Amino acid sequence: MDRSWMNSNRLSEEYKKGVSEFIQFAFEKLPDNNGKFYCPCVKCLNIPSLHFELIKSHLICYGINQNYTKWIWHGESVNMSSASNTNEVNVDMNNRLDDMIRDIGPESFQRAHMYDNLCKDREETLYPGCTNFTRLSAVLRLFNLKARNGWTDKSFTELLELLKEMLPEGNTLPNRNYEAKKILCPMGMEYKKIHACPNDCILYRNEFEELKRCPRCGLSRYKEKDNDFNCDESIQRPPAKVLWYLPIIPRLKRLFNNVNDAKNIRWHADERKCDGYIRHPADSLQWKKVDALYPEFGNEPRNLRLGLATDGMNPYGNLSSNHSSWPVLLMIYNLPPSICMKRKYIMLSMMISGPKQPGNDIDVYLSPLIEDLKVLWEEGVDVFDAYSCNYFKLRAMLFCTINDFPAYGNLCGYSVKGHKACPICEERTCYEQLKNGRKTVYLGHRKFLKRFHPYRRLRKAFNGHPENEIAPKALTGKQVYDKLKDVCVIFGKNQKQTIEKNIWKKKSVFFNLPYWSSLDVRHCIDVMHVEKNVCDSVIGTLLNIQGKTKDGLNARLDMVEMGIRQQLAPQSAGKRTYLPPACHTLSKNEKKSFCECLHGIKVPQGYSSNVKSLVSMKDLKLVGLKSHDCHILMQQLLPVAIRGILPKKVRDVLTRLSLFFNSICSKVIDPKKLDELENEAAIILCQLEIEGD
Repeated sequence: MDRSWMNSNRLSEEYKKGVSEFIQFAFEKLPDNNGKFYCPCVKCLNIPSLHFELIKSHLICYGINQNYTKWIWHGESVNMSSASNTNEVNVDMNNRLDDMIRDIGPESFQRAHMYDNLCKDREETLYPGCTNFTRLSAVLRLFNLKARNGWTDKSFTELLELLKEMLPEGNTLPNRNYEAKKILCPMGMEYKKIHACPNDCILYRNEFEELKRCPRCGLSRYKEKDNDFNCDESIQRPPAKVLWYLPIIPRLKRLFNNVNDAKNIRWHADERKCDGYIRHPADSLQWKKVDALYPEFGNEPRNLRLGLATDGMNPYGNLSSNHSSWPVLLMIYNLPPSICMKRKYIMLSMMISGPKQPGNDIDVYLSPLIEDLKVLWEEGVDVFDAYSCNYFKLRAMLFCTINDFPAYGNLCGYSVKGHKACPICEERTCYEQLKNGRKTVYLGHRKFLKRFHPYRRLRKAFNGHPENEIAPKALTGKQVYDKLKDVCVIFGKNQKQTIEKNIWKKKSVFFNLPYWSSLDVRHCIDVMHVEKNVCDSVIGTLLNIQGKTKDGLNARLDMVEMGIRQQLAPQSAGKRTYLPPACHTLSKNEKKSFCECLHGIKVPQGYSSNVKSLVSMKDLKLVGLKSHDCHILMQQLLPVAIRGILPKKVRDVLTRLSLFFNSICSKVIDPKKLDELENEAAIILCQLEIEGD
C-alpha cells in the first residue's frame, strides 16, 4: 500500500486517512491481538502495546516514526512474499541481520573474525522444532528487555538459568550473561588493544609491533616479577601497559546509518538560526574561516568538525589515590546544541591506562587517532547517508581541544608551570616569586586594559609603579609551528630532554594535521574548571577555611616583602601573631549570616545539588562542592549571599565577577560585546587587586 502519507503534515486529510489504513492493516494481519498493537509513534517507537484508539491518537499528536517503513511489528513480512502471521513479528530482529551488517560495515565483522559465528547463531533454532525464534533473535529480544527495564547482570543471569530449565532439552539458549554477551559481540564496535611502554616511550605498533622490549628505555613489554630476570621471553605474559583505541571511522559510518542522526548532522546548515549572534560553533569566526580556506570541505554540510577533550581520572576511587587513567573524548559540533553534549553523541576514542599520567608524552598515545583524522581529512571515506539514501565522501577535521590548564599544556606542548606559565604572554609574563608562600603569582593585569585607562596611572593601589606596557598578541598557529618545526623530542619518562631557554617543550602531534596551523583557536580552557577554582578560592577566603583561604600569615608577610599593603602587616601580640582584618574579612556573625542565607535557599529539582546539604552550620563553611555546584554558586547564589555583609566596593567587584561568568556561559552571545567582555575581565582582575586591602 502507498506510504507517502507518513511524510505528510499530521493535520492533513491524507495523513489521517493513512493512519486509518494503517490501523486497518494491523487488524487484518494480527486479528487475534484484541485490538492492541505496538505503537509506532515517534514517542513510543514500537515499545509499548496499546489499544488501537490510543495508537491512533498518538499518531495524530506525535507523528509516526518515518524510519518505520516496513511494518514488521504489525504483521508485515520482511520479504513481502509469504503470507504474514504473528510468527514473523518474533523473527524480525533475526531477519534484520543484513541491516546490522550494513550499519556497522562488513569489514568490521571480517576483522573481528566473528562473522561466521554470527551467521551460525542466526540460522540455529532455539530448540528442536522451534519456528518462532533462532538463538540470535532470542538473545536480542532478551537483551532488549534487559536494557529497557534496567535489569542487573546478576538478575539477567538468573533469568537465563530459569528459561534454560523451562525450555525443552537440547535448547541453545545461553545460561549466563557473559555467554549471551559473546553472541552479540560482533554487533558492537571494533576496538584495538595496543601495548605501550610503561615509560611512555613508544606504542608497540608499526615498526615496533614485534619487539619484546622498548628500544629506548629497555623495559619489557610484558609484566615481570621480581625473580623473573632470567625468564624465557617466549612465554606470553600480560602487557605492562595498554592503550585501548576505538577507531572512529566505523563509528561515524554507523552514525550516518541512522536516519535521525544523519538529519541532525545537517542541522547547522539547514535549521540553525542565523541572526548574527553566537548560538553554535558554526556562528564562530573560526568555523567561517575554515569554510573560506577550504571551500570544498565547507560546502558539504555533512563534513564533521570535532572537539577533543581529555583529563585524568581515578577509576578506583579512594582505593588508589595515585592512579591516573586518561580517557580521550570526541564531540561532534555539527549537532544541535541541545544534543551535542549528550552522552549518546560523545565518543570515547581511546583510554590511556595508568597508573601514571602520560604528561608531555601523550603525543605517543594520540598517534593512532591522528592517523585516522588525517585519513578523514585528506582522503575521506565512503559513507551511506540514511537520510538522503545515497553514498558520499565523508571528511572530518579536529576543530579544537577543550581541557583544564595542565592538560592544555600537555596537548599544546607549552610549559604551564613556573615563571613563564602564560601561553599568551610567553617571555613577557609578569610574575613574582613569593618568599614565604613559596608560590609564583602572576601580576601585570593592567597591561591588558585600554591604553589610557585610569588604572594604568595608579601607583599605590598596585605595585607602586605606573603601567606603560601593552598587552601581547597571541601567536598564530603558523608562528608556533615555525618556532617548533625543528624541535626534536624523544618521548619517554626516562628520556627527558630539556630545550634550553625554550618554554615550548615539543611540537604538538596535532601539527601533523595539515590544517592545524591555520586555526586561530586550537586549544581552549574548560570554563567549568575555571569556575570551580575561582569559587573555591573566593568562598575559602571569605569564610577563612583552612587550606583554601588565600589570606594567611605567609600572604601577609609576602606583602610586606613586596612593600605593599603595609596596614595589613602581621602584628606580634605576645606569643601570638595578630592579622589586621582586611576589607573582605568576615566576623563570626557575618559568616553565620552568609551560611544561613545559603542554607535556606531552595531550588527546583535538577537545578543543582541540595544547597542545604553543602552548608555546615557547625563549622561555618561549605563542604563537598562539585563543579556544577560552583557553577551555580558563582553565577546565581553568591551575589545574593553577600548582600549586607561586605563593604560595597567588595560586593560590587564580586557581583561583576559573577555577571562575567554568567555572560560567557550564556546560550546566546552578541559577538559585538566580546571585546567588552575581554576588557571587563581585565578590569575585574585589577579591582580584585585593588580591593585586597
